[in-house]
Amino acid sequence: MAEQRPPKADEIDSLDLAQLREVIDRLDLEILERISARAHCALKVADVKLKADPDNAVFYRPEREAQVLTRVMERNQGPLGNEDMARLFREIMSACLALEKPLEVAYLGPEGTFTQQATLKHFGQWVQSKPMPAIDEVFREVEAGACKYGVVPVENSTEGVVNHTLDTFINSNLKICGEVELRIHHHLMVGPNTQRGKISRIYSHQQSLAQCRKWLDAHMPMAERIAVNSNAEAARRVHGEWNSAAIAGEMAASLYDLDIIEQKIEDSPDNSTRFLIIGTEEVGTSGEDKTSIVVSMRNEPGALYHLLRPFNDHNVDMTRLETRPSPSGNWTYVFFIDFSGHLGSENVQRALAEIREKAVEVKVLGSYPKAVL
Repeated sequence: MAEQRPPKADEIDSLDLAQLREVIDRLDLEILERISARAHCALKVADVKLKADPDNAVFYRPEREAQVLTRVMERNQGPLGNEDMARLFREIMSACLALEKPLEVAYLGPEGTFTQQATLKHFGQWVQSKPMPAIDEVFREVEAGACKYGVVPVENSTEGVVNHTLDTFINSNLKICGEVELRIHHHLMVGPNTQRGKISRIYSHQQSLAQCRKWLDAHMPMAERIAVNSNAEAARRVHGEWNSAAIAGEMAASLYDLDIIEQKIEDSPDNSTRFLIIGTEEVGTSGEDKTSIVVSMRNEPGALYHLLRPFNDHNVDMTRLETRPSPSGNWTYVFFIDFSGHLGSENVQRALAEIREKAVEVKVLGSYPKAVL
């Protein structure tokens, strides 16, 4: 019997309930078969890579995944939104990659932090994530080979850059392999023993307290605000107390069995944080890339001009410039620069060559795909 083709969108409108259910069952079976076929292909890819180079086979290719997700969003015809469709494909890719080689990824913990949420958003639910107590511990875990990749916060849209992350890059040989942007929503939550009318203290990370300052001033001005190491730590403390609340994300509420009593209390509705994926490998071009560098300049008149001019002359779009004190001497500085383009691009190479003529040192942190989701 010939295989039935699924009806087109305009044909579905004329079907009754029984016919619609029959179509859905048929489509579900087709989806199942296609995903299974993709998984078999992933296993074969792993086999081919291991035979070619058993000791150095690379299974996760950030540029390849960025290309696939971008293509999905470009070709999506709805009614699901582009990001919703891309997230579905992200999970399929994550499950297939786990068949090839389960990824171990270190992140700034503890469990329930926004960094863990960013890790799962970027790598999918099948990643083996490992919480670390500090940013430099994430770097060390990857440098030692205990984890293949790490995830660290680098900047928030309202609170600015995470200086500890930038400073750690100065003495590290790790590369930036990717980035992920996460919309940050802060919720007020309480434990099972909390007497909601007698809340006298609120725990959260200092940045979260700052990002919710106006709401707290308006709604809970008398409550003491106590800064802790992470929002997850705030949620953990609240679980056993009767007079406290925490500001954290949904993941922390679920992990520590808390009730959210006020949602989205952040002062800025477009509050987001950018996270970096760090690893040991250089990443090929995806077609939509960024490059990050660290530049040390001589302390002399015109130094900043000589640093910036090559970007203009060679049509390289600089997207961020940050200054940090140099660890090598007093009153000298290093510049952290992000710009559009890949290190392999001719105009990028020309711009960097000119910068090197004037700079004390230029360190390339990596070229990597721009965040897709």
